[in-house]
Amino acid sequence: MRVLAAMSGGVDSAVAAARAVEAGHDVTGVHLALSKNPQTYRTGARGCCTIEDSRDARRAADVIGIPFYVWDMAERFHEDVVEDFYAEYANGRTPNPCLRCNEKIKFAAVLDRAVALGFDAVATGHYARKGEDGLLRRGVDPGKDQSYVLAVLTPAQLAHSLFPLGDTPKDLVRAEAEERGLAVARKPDSHDICFIADGDTSGFLKNRLGSKDGEIVDSATGEVLGSHDGSHQFTVGQRHGLGLKRPAADGRPRYVLSITPVDNRVEVGPREALRVDRIRTGRPVWLAAERTGDFDAQVQLRAHGEVYPAVVTADAHGLTAVLRKPAYGVAPGQALVVYDPDAEHGDAVLASGTIDTADAAAPVEAAGV
Repeated sequence: MRVLAAMSGGVDSAVAAARAVEAGHDVTGVHLALSKNPQTYRTGARGCCTIEDSRDARRAADVIGIPFYVWDMAERFHEDVVEDFYAEYANGRTPNPCLRCNEKIKFAAVLDRAVALGFDAVATGHYARKGEDGLLRRGVDPGKDQSYVLAVLTPAQLAHSLFPLGDTPKDLVRAEAEERGLAVARKPDSHDICFIADGDTSGFLKNRLGSKDGEIVDSATGEVLGSHDGSHQFTVGQRHGLGLKRPAADGRPRYVLSITPVDNRVEVGPREALRVDRIRTGRPVWLAAERTGDFDAQVQLRAHGEVYPAVVTADAHGLTAVLRKPAYGVAPGQALVVYDPDAEHGDAVLASGTIDTADAAAPVEAAGV
């Protein structure tokens, strides 16, 4: 096959490209330029698309012996990822920009261009697998599994995707990179949001969304406990950085329970008030055969987060998941990813949806979960 290897400049995508070559594919490497102003990128290996990363990707392609190009995706990235990030926070939601980048850039814009140029597939360094049935499955390294952030892919996109690292633990990938002579073998993993140069998310949002004085209030009594200069600086479940005037009467910490952008109001309360066991999403993306009605499943609410047995109801409006055990601090805007609970296919992704609401409901008993 003709394969386009997306090379971020990290160890994972470099080894993935090398494995694609070793598998006999005709491979071309590409690095995505995502910033309109590259000089604003942070230095060092804290992000996933810095100037240094571009140079590292080119050097890796030279060692592997494949053609290498840089594609300018800055405008598309800004529109589909950065602007979405602003809009979600402005509406009191907490987005996952890496998930949005996979959905809109790496497996939409890039894949569309790749297919138009005659490539058969795009290979990435994600830790996930494709089963013989074509379904997306967890990577074998549970600490690195990235099926959650890939669950936004459509079946058609998944059919044109390759994940060469899904069957390998991360430490063995690094060892392989050293054996192949790749200079990125010991390069640290990226963790920060790549388009926030200094890692200051609050400051980044304030620069765009501005400042507006608002109140932080006790959810139970309505008492004003503090003030802030923009509700977009908070997320549901947040504990630190609240700047409250005095501690709770019982001495326990307070958490953000809700955000109301219309009146710039942030409500706080005890951890118990964060308990949810019913989660609703908008229209889902189905990676497996679409289902209707109730079915048993396992759901994940955060990347690398806990997995919850649940009863999921699918209808024309979206998904409703009733958890068999409560979760805490679930924020609208995050993704709910549904996995098959069957023992044989328990790591297969069925669907995903963006969370609209999360609240407490009576637990539902369901056999087989």
